[in-house]
Amino acid sequence: MSQHRPARAAVFSAGSWGTALAKIMTDAGTDVIAYARRGEIADAINSEHRNPGYFPDVDLPQTLTATTDPATALDGADFLVLSIPAQSLRESLASWAPHIGRDTVIVSLMKGIERDTDLRASEVITEVTGIPAERVAVLSGPNLAREIMAGRPAAATVACPDEATAIRVQRACHTSYFRPYTSTDVTGCELGGAVKNVIALAVGIASGMGLGHNAQAMLITRGLAETTRLAVAMGAHPAPLAGLAGLGDLIATCSSPLSRNRTFGTHLGKGLSVEEATAATRQTTEGVKSAEAILGLAQAHGVDMPITDVVTALLKGKVTLEQATAALMQRPPKPER
Repeated sequence: MSQHRPARAAVFSAGSWGTALAKIMTDAGTDVIAYARRGEIADAINSEHRNPGYFPDVDLPQTLTATTDPATALDGADFLVLSIPAQSLRESLASWAPHIGRDTVIVSLMKGIERDTDLRASEVITEVTGIPAERVAVLSGPNLAREIMAGRPAAATVACPDEATAIRVQRACHTSYFRPYTSTDVTGCELGGAVKNVIALAVGIASGMGLGHNAQAMLITRGLAETTRLAVAMGAHPAPLAGLAGLGDLIATCSSPLSRNRTFGTHLGKGLSVEEATAATRQTTEGVKSAEAILGLAQAHGVDMPITDVVTALLKGKVTLEQATAALMQRPPKPER
């Protein structure tokens, strides 16, 4: 990267979190171009400086531009920021890979596990592109896009095996309202972001059923315990799970009405079917897509994840709401760990 020009970032794509991160990086002084699948979104960002599909009421930075051409977006990019559904990552990235520069750092914002392979997003990225793990970073934390677009304070963890790369990403997205910290624990960061979506579904279900705040606090706390068990079994250090990408993200996603996963769970708790909840939520809900894959990881590593197990069974129609609640509450008592 030249020291005589700002860092350049291509953000794929112009959805809710992608738009928020594009705004953050632009405000941090990074030269940002967003890739949008829909021409009307790209045109609106360029001409009206707004994203009518997600934030029609929020002014975007004047210097933020957009395109529908992946090659144009990636031309000269120091960073490729990926904010797309985890289940479409492999196919989409394969089509974009020929345009990725030889020194481009890929930054994953995705919080899901790939079905069929049970791979984390960073693992899919390295497998598809052949780019070494030292050039793949993960950004995760309690980051509700709507609040960030309003300029409210937030923080996140940038994890990469190469600390220098993590610091580069940190500098490219550090603003007065967004504070990124660095880590080398990619596994812990990604699992914290993925599993919390499933726990948020459980909390939403409890809320929708009117089970009270005690039940929701129980699910959050025990959800963190099972997330940590899985992460440690897969080689992560437990400390990051108590940080922004673990506990912080878990609290925000489980407690906020802005959370898609909690909202989806609330619909289920009120008696809607999975199909009806999907229609009501309207946006991608990663916890629904990844729950079974996360359970597969747990089984492969011999880790007990009762909340994830029950949520997965409920999503697949194997248990009712009442049976799911009973399954959790009737587990044998044991020491808290």
